[in-house]
Amino acid sequence: MDKNKILLDEELQKVKHDPWENVNIARSNERPTSKDYIDTIFDHFIEFHGDRAYGDDASTIGGIAMLNDIPVTVIGQQKGRDLDENLKRNFAMPYPEGYRKALRLMKQAEKFNRPVICFVDTPGAYCGLGAEERGQGHAIANNLFEISELKVPVISVVIGEGGSGGALALSVGDQIWMMEYAIYSILSPEGFASILWKDSTKAKEAAELMKLTSFDLFNLNIADKIVPEPSGGVTMKGPYLECMQYLKDLLVGEVRSLKAMPVKNLLKKRYQKYRNIGI
Repeated sequence: MDKNKILLDEELQKVKHDPWENVNIARSNERPTSKDYIDTIFDHFIEFHGDRAYGDDASTIGGIAMLNDIPVTVIGQQKGRDLDENLKRNFAMPYPEGYRKALRLMKQAEKFNRPVICFVDTPGAYCGLGAEERGQGHAIANNLFEISELKVPVISVVIGEGGSGGALALSVGDQIWMMEYAIYSILSPEGFASILWKDSTKAKEAAELMKLTSFDLFNLNIADKIVPEPSGGVTMKGPYLECMQYLKDLLVGEVRSLKAMPVKNLLKKRYQKYRNIGI
């Protein structure tokens, strides 16, 4: 990918993607994971573990790092490359302790005045019995409440799948960005089709209706920026370094801008963003 040919947001609006193709690209195990983005974009990443209540959730990673010369807190939902790693990471479907760990790191970031950068990539929060017993709904709701009033900048980047409340719990940011081939939706196309038509095989038709591509979300004023990718989507086997360097440059500029904003103005702007979203 030639960095000099990267499209601007207003040009990206004119590009048309097939929604179902986007879904499959977003789910590809060849796409960079949160850890890949963290290792490439940030320096001196130190991972922290545990929610200080139940345990550590391997589907959610987070810690402190340097973005050029800026100390930041980084949090990401982590997929695996193969079956064994996906089982370890629970297919990037967080348990309540994953959301509590994320919130613990965000509150720590607030204490030390570090901006927060989240990488969103999940089919959705885990909906098993254990997750419900440990307070899945409350953990997600509490994240939404607490992040909305966090006194440091928050930038959320949807890098693959942004599914349901599992994604929303890390997406109440001052800025929501999407990689070009990422998707962001209330649930999976299969789930949507099962509810609407009682037939999960109609997922392709559902994807057409759901407005889940980055372009749809940008035009609906939900995504603030589309980060361009090579044709067919960024993969770890392709020219991913230029794509990530471009994202890094965007992050550095936005973090500096948000850090310069008085906290009162930051919170007011965040509040107005979510009062007006989709209008």
